[in-house]
Amino acid sequence: MLRDPSQIPDGVLANQVYQCIVNDCCYGPLVDCIKHAIGHEHEVMLRDLLLEKNLSFLDEDQLRAKGYDKTPDFILQVPVAVEGHIIHWIESKASFGDECSHHAYLHDQFWSYWNRFGPGLVIYWYGFIQELDCNRERGILLKACFPTDIVTLCHSIA
Repeated sequence: MLRDPSQIPDGVLANQVYQCIVNDCCYGPLVDCIKHAIGHEHEVMLRDLLLEKNLSFLDEDQLRAKGYDKTPDFILQVPVAVEGHIIHWIESKASFGDECSHHAYLHDQFWSYWNRFGPGLVIYWYGFIQELDCNRERGILLKACFPTDIVTLCHSIA
């Protein structure tokens, strides 16, 4: 009934529940729209940075068109190295990487990407708890910005 307050038989209560949902400043539909828009802005920014560095990639839409169900934001068509770690994919997170959300992302997304595509990079644009960057050797690297020390097969990009 929270998803559809019109199903609540008491009209006054239905209206009050609807008002609570609309005015929810943490999990309401307006907040969801704002979070989605900010996430999209950061994905566009990441796309622009990849293009600026002349890195060839496939985005989520292209990957879904090829039949992939779980996809990172970008798969690099030619892997690169960041801080000595090979990177095949990049996931953009327009949020702070706290312990709770990061462990949920690891379980629900990152390890699935790792299983399908190999090692990758997660960018938490608003920072992260440093101790969470503990899976580098297993193939999941965390950064708070686009890396400046990308090494390609041919040369280093500065």
